[in-house]
Amino acid sequence: MDKIEIIGVDHGFSMMKTVSQVFTSGVGEITSEPALYENLLEYQGRYFRIGGKRLTVKQTKVEDENYYILTLAAIAKELERRGMRNANIFLAVGLPLTRFGAEKQDFINYLSRNKEVTFKYEERTYRIRIARVAVFPQCYAAVADRITTFTKKVLVVDIGSWTIDMMPIEEKSPDESRCVTSPKGLITCMRSINEQCVRLLNGEIDESEIRQVMRFGKSNLDEKYLQIMKKEIEAFTQYVYDVIGEHGYNLNTTNIVFVGGGATVMRLFGGFKQRNITFIEDIKANAKGYEQLARMVLKASRKIG
Repeated sequence: MDKIEIIGVDHGFSMMKTVSQVFTSGVGEITSEPALYENLLEYQGRYFRIGGKRLTVKQTKVEDENYYILTLAAIAKELERRGMRNANIFLAVGLPLTRFGAEKQDFINYLSRNKEVTFKYEERTYRIRIARVAVFPQCYAAVADRITTFTKKVLVVDIGSWTIDMMPIEEKSPDESRCVTSPKGLITCMRSINEQCVRLLNGEIDESEIRQVMRFGKSNLDEKYLQIMKKEIEAFTQYVYDVIGEHGYNLNTTNIVFVGGGATVMRLFGGFKQRNITFIEDIKANAKGYEQLARMVLKASRKIG
């Protein structure tokens, strides 16, 4: 296990992402030995079902063991794709730039709590060593592969499950003093949809159905529910544009790049079709960016060494 394996993990409140895998941020412990092993993680004699209903949002991701278990599942899924069972891992993850300084070390400590870890996922045994954990700005990471092509000033807007992060990039570097995080991401929109559905139709919609509409703009649901969804999603996109405007950005002249899970939502429902507004719709973009930035860090450290 001498070779370093870089694995980028984007810890979303709704979805976990690696460079190749996407799954719901759900984990539930099974108190007895399970009958089925699909999506099952075994760690320290305990069993955890991965996926299903997403976890309840908390202040940070280090408050309990859930995101540690989800990280092990993400590593297993990525190693399986790479045909590996044993690995020396450089774990590359992210945080919003506005919370970066306050939460970075806690996140590193949380993810590197055990240097040597043996666990099973879907009955396959994985033995890993966490050689290093690095935390990168999640909004910046999503555009890391194209930042050299940016014009003088670009506003990157990362719309995630729980937050909307706005990061101005000037001369190809983020302006930390003007970064903004709003705690009103896509989960807020989904809640508004179901509040309206209950009020008007006395019934809720499963979040997976809402995500289907957010991703593709259509669904097989009853038209009454579909109309409520579209109306609330359009209101959400207007809110996003209002927030951008309130922070002094001209929607007609500012080069805006939407990234994250909400990029497709903004394209499908936002109503703006302008050359200065573009969309990076790959929801794995941050995870890919983390790996790219980690490779740069690793290369630099080897040169110094």
